[in-house]
Amino acid sequence: MAYKERKVCLSGSGLTKVFGFGLTKTVAVDHVDFSFYEGEVISIVGESGSGKTTLAKMLLGLINPTEGDIHFQGQKRDISTQRKRLEYWRNIQAIFQDPFSSYNIFNKIDAVLLDCINMRGGRSFPHAKKVEMMTEACSFVNLKFEELTNKYPFELSGGQMQRLMIARIFLLMPKILIADEPTSMIDACSRATILDMLMGLRDEIGMTIIFITHDLGLAYYVSDSVYIMEHGKFVESGSADEVILRPKQAYTKRLINDVPKIYEEWDLSTV
Repeated sequence: MAYKERKVCLSGSGLTKVFGFGLTKTVAVDHVDFSFYEGEVISIVGESGSGKTTLAKMLLGLINPTEGDIHFQGQKRDISTQRKRLEYWRNIQAIFQDPFSSYNIFNKIDAVLLDCINMRGGRSFPHAKKVEMMTEACSFVNLKFEELTNKYPFELSGGQMQRLMIARIFLLMPKILIADEPTSMIDACSRATILDMLMGLRDEIGMTIIFITHDLGLAYYVSDSVYIMEHGKFVESGSADEVILRPKQAYTKRLINDVPKIYEEWDLSTV
């Protein structure tokens, strides 16, 4: 993606998260530095336990760093009060891998979407305007609002629920979206559809997207920049072509070599 002017929207310096004390101490994220730009698509790639989801939770403000700073739009992030947290969350949202756990089971789809409109200052809008906005958001993700009204999210398929999550993002229009393994629990056909919708949303509102994934293929397909994470550290970063086609670090090379190739016979004896 070409940038007229690269503006940093989210950055971190020396970001660290330690769990436990003494012999039980675990360093989940270990002094990482990064700069993510407006409109950029970033993938943070690593195996389970590499620290990528813990990093995502710190970026979202769900857990506090042990050390280091996060800057949002050039200012040190301050989420010390509930009001400041809510303001920050208007600008940074997330989609998680399990769509079934992302919704309040007692809220109907109408309430889910109305809450997004209210968060963006539309509480006083006329009812007809709100219906128009919800219809447009559902249409963007190939859902029909009139078929969803008065239903609960759990009445939808996994792919439909993820599309509904994207409709929420369409209404909220955050500056940053963190997508934590957003396609890992849905079928292959829905996976491509979800990715295309996310990229369309990036183009529609100029949003920065941060993918948290173990899937190098996905990272190469969608990303401008890729960060490889091992044992809580970024061991390699750069453009998708640089990192995946011309890797420098042994860990990155191993991740690439571990990706099954359809033109090679798989050795299942080690499985």
